[in-house]
Amino acid sequence: MTTPSRDRNKNAAAPVTSPHHDAPETRLGAHLLPGGQQTRFRVWSTTATAVQVRVNGTLYPMADLGDCFFEIVLPVGAGARYLFVLDGQAVPDPYARFLPDGVHGEAEVDHPDTYEWQHTDWKGIALDECVFYELHVGTFTPEGTYRAAQERLPYLKDLGITAIQMMPLAAYDGERGWGYDGVALYAPHAPYGRPEELMAFIDAAHGLGLGVFLDVVYNHFGPAGNYLSAYSPTYFTERFSNAWGMGLDYAEPHMRRYVTGNALMWLSEYRFDGLRLDATAAMQDDSPVHILKELAAEVHELGGTHLLLAEDHRNLPELVTEDGLDGIWVDDFHHEVRVTLTGEQEGYYGGFQGSASELAQVINRGWKYEGQFWAVTGEEHARGRPADALEAPSFVYCIQNHDQIGNRALGDRLHQHQQVSLPHYRGASALLLTLPMTPLLFQGQEWAASTPFPFFSNHAGELGQLVTEGRKKEFSYFSDFAQLAVPDPQARSTFESAKLDWTEKEDGEHARTLDLYRALLALRRDDPALHPHSRQSLSAGSEGEVLWVRQCNPAGERLLLWNVGEAAVRLGGLRLPHPPPTRVVLHSEQTGTPPREVSTLNPGEAVLLGDA
Repeated sequence: MTTPSRDRNKNAAAPVTSPHHDAPETRLGAHLLPGGQQTRFRVWSTTATAVQVRVNGTLYPMADLGDCFFEIVLPVGAGARYLFVLDGQAVPDPYARFLPDGVHGEAEVDHPDTYEWQHTDWKGIALDECVFYELHVGTFTPEGTYRAAQERLPYLKDLGITAIQMMPLAAYDGERGWGYDGVALYAPHAPYGRPEELMAFIDAAHGLGLGVFLDVVYNHFGPAGNYLSAYSPTYFTERFSNAWGMGLDYAEPHMRRYVTGNALMWLSEYRFDGLRLDATAAMQDDSPVHILKELAAEVHELGGTHLLLAEDHRNLPELVTEDGLDGIWVDDFHHEVRVTLTGEQEGYYGGFQGSASELAQVINRGWKYEGQFWAVTGEEHARGRPADALEAPSFVYCIQNHDQIGNRALGDRLHQHQQVSLPHYRGASALLLTLPMTPLLFQGQEWAASTPFPFFSNHAGELGQLVTEGRKKEFSYFSDFAQLAVPDPQARSTFESAKLDWTEKEDGEHARTLDLYRALLALRRDDPALHPHSRQSLSAGSEGEVLWVRQCNPAGERLLLWNVGEAAVRLGGLRLPHPPPTRVVLHSEQTGTPPREVSTLNPGEAVLLGDA
C-alpha cells in the first residue's frame, strides 16, 4: 500500500471552506438526505487508497472523489448501522452521530429531526441571569439517564436554578466516566440514553425557563477509541503537546472543522444555550486566527443567545475582550475561599494565603493574580492581567465544582473537610450567591450532600491500571494521594458512591442547608438591591476576620458580613468604612423564620443587612 503524500493533503482545504462549518453538503460521516430514504456516506483519509462502507452487514465500495475524499449515496435511512473500511481495515466513524454499542462499534445513521420540539419560542438566557447547576448525568440520579434527570428539572426550577451545566456527553471508552476522555465528539454517550432523549431533556428544561449548557473538550482526546488518526495523522501535530498526548492541529482544516462543526451541532441541532470550553489554556494554536476566536465568531453568528465560557486558569481578560468569549471560570475565588476555611497550602493552594482580607482583594479585583509571580506546582511565571474591563457576570465563581471535589484523593466535598463546619460552609454559600458574579453550584451542594464525587472511569485491563496510576502521579503534590486509600477509579463501587442520595435532602442539617439555598436564590432573583449584577456597585474589605461586601445602587444598599474566623465577633465593635444598614435581610443560620436582630456573629455565620 502506498501512503498519499502530505502535499496531496494540502489541497484538502478547498472542500471545507463553506460559509457554515457544519454545512450538511460537505459533512463527513453519514448524512441523511432530505426525504429520509437515502444516506450519503463521506470519508476524508490521507492514509487509505480504497475505502468501503459496511452498512447493515453489506460492503459497498466508495467512489474516490480526489483530494482524499470518498463518497457513496445508499438507499438506507435512520437506524442503519455502519462502519467504514480503510484498505480492508474496519474502522469506526469518528464523526458518528450515535454509537449505540460504544466507541469501538458500529455507528447508527441518525435523523436529527426525529424529535419534535415543543418549546420553540425559547430565546436563550443572558449570562447575567445565569445561576449554573453543574451535574453529571450518570450520578445525578440513581438511574443515571437523561429521562431520570428530566424528572428532577422541576426541583431545580423550584430551587432557583436558571441554567444547567451538563458535564461532557461526547462518547468515551467504557460505560462510566466523567466524560473528559471523549473520543467521538458528535455522538452523545449511549449509556445515558438516545439522542432524542437528550433533546427531550433540553426541551423540557426550556419549557420551565431553564437554560442548558454543555461542557465540551476540544483540547485533547481520551486514551482509547480515538480513530481520527487512522483516517489521517494530520489531525494531530508534534508542534504542540499536552498532558494527554499529541496536540490537536487546529491549523489543519479538517481538525478545525471537527471542532467548530461540533460546537454548532450541539447549539443548533440539540439547542443547547451555550458551551463551557474545557482547559482552553491547552488549546494551543499557531493559526492566523486562534481557534477560540473562530469558535466565538461561528457561535455568535448563529443568532439568538448562545454563550461560550472558558475554563482557564491564566486570568486573561482578552479571552472575553478580544477573542469574543462571554465568561471565564475563575479558580482564584474558589482557591481563596478554600484556603481561608481550611488553611491548605499543598499544590496550587500554595499560591493563596487565605483570610478575609485576601477574599476582599479577589472580590474587588475579580481574581487575585493580575501579573504577580506564580511559583507553585512546578511552574514559575507571571500569571494573569488586570480584569478592569470585565463586568461581574463574566466571572464564573464557585465554592465547589467537579474538579475541586473530584481531584481530591477521596472526592470529599468542602463541608466534609474536618476543618470546615457547616456554619462556615453556609457562610461561604451566602457569599457566593449574593455576589454579582455568576455563581455555579455542583450537584447536591445545595443540601450539603453526604455523597462524595471521586474520579471514576471504566478502562479495561492495562489501560485502566495506567489511568489509575497516572492520576496518582498527576496529583502527587497532594499528600493524601500517597497517604490515604484512594478509591480505585476503575471499580464500579467508586462510581456508585458518587450517586446522589436524594432521600437525605429533607432531613436535619441537609434540610437546613437546602432552606438557606432556597432563600439565597430567591433573594438573588427578587431583591432589586442585588441588581444589576455589576462591579460598579460592589466593594469589599475586611475587619479582622470579618469579610464585608457592600453593594449599593439606586434600588438600595446591601451589606454582607461573614465571620470566617473561629471566634465570635460583636457587630457593634466593627469599624466599617460606611455606617451599616440595620435591617436583617438574611442570616445564614436563621432560615425558615424572619431573621432576628443580630448583635454577634458566631464562627462561620454570615448576615446580609439592608436599608429600609
